Amino acid sequence: MTPTAASAEREKTLAADAPFFIVMNAGSGRRQADATRTVLERELGAAGRRFELRVVDDPRRLASIARETAAAACAQEGVLVGAGGDGTLCTVAHAAYDAGCPFAVLPRGTFNYFSRDHGIPADLEQSTQLLLDARAYPVQVGFVNGRMFLVNASLGLYPRLLEDREIYKRQFGRSRLVALWSALFTMLKPHRHLRLHIDHEGSTTEIRSSTLFVGNNRLQMEQIGMPNEASALEQGLLVAIAPRPVGRLMHLWLSLHGAAGRLSDSDHVVSFTFERITVTHPSKRRRAIKIATDGEITKLRMPLEFHVSEKPLFLLKPEPAVAEANRS
Repeated sequence: MTPTAASAEREKTLAADAPFFIVMNAGSGRRQADATRTVLERELGAAGRRFELRVVDDPRRLASIARETAAAACAQEGVLVGAGGDGTLCTVAHAAYDAGCPFAVLPRGTFNYFSRDHGIPADLEQSTQLLLDARAYPVQVGFVNGRMFLVNASLGLYPRLLEDREIYKRQFGRSRLVALWSALFTMLKPHRHLRLHIDHEGSTTEIRSSTLFVGNNRLQMEQIGMPNEASALEQGLLVAIAPRPVGRLMHLWLSLHGAAGRLSDSDHVVSFTFERITVTHPSKRRRAIKIATDGEITKLRMPLEFHVSEKPLFLLKPEPAVAEANRS
């Protein structure tokens, strides 16, 4: 969403009795789903607001159920709500974006970058109460070959890191500490470097890197120490980051720099901002490659087209000043 488009798209005020259609991924367990329903019945019920909760037990059906629920939300001038982590929220948001209905979130994940960046509280009661008062503001989304991402998209080492993280989570549970340890072990394994051609603004650049990371989340950019790139996201741009070809120990060192919020200090990282880029293999083969979008992994065929969406997603969130104060 360019600055011109952002200024043209103002916030939307919802009907006072707009119903909520909530899609929740039950991957975190039935207990969390039951707790969510209890809070919804208490908070929304007390306000006299109608809602429908659809709990998805099979992750393979999440996208189709989200599309069905989005259609129901549009038909009744309601709001489509995603309950889960960033991956779940992205899938449900894509359905809201395609259907043209407002979107809201109930954060239930580990990192919750999307909701935190927009000042939406992690506490379930508070985020549920927010649904009753919030207006829908336009927010930027990115796409790669038609696949939406709210937070980031990547290829190379990063998708492998996410795959390994899921294995560790199944063994040791979901926590930030488990995610950190799995990342350290993955980076110490042997890995190969990608050769990529990047077409950007009429010129082609070849890079060699273990990963190409495309960011769309200001909070995440700030946390790894790239404030200029974080600011660029407010101007309708995406951020591309690629470490230079380095060994495993240097990769670990770069990761520690990022964790300490000092990645921009390193000479071993290339970054640039863009509205649209095309990524190909030097051979120009239409090879399939693993892509991670908001933590969910799929295979897409090259060339890869990364771009900022021409229209925004309308998200229920606090007033801008409140949202800024709530970011964490």
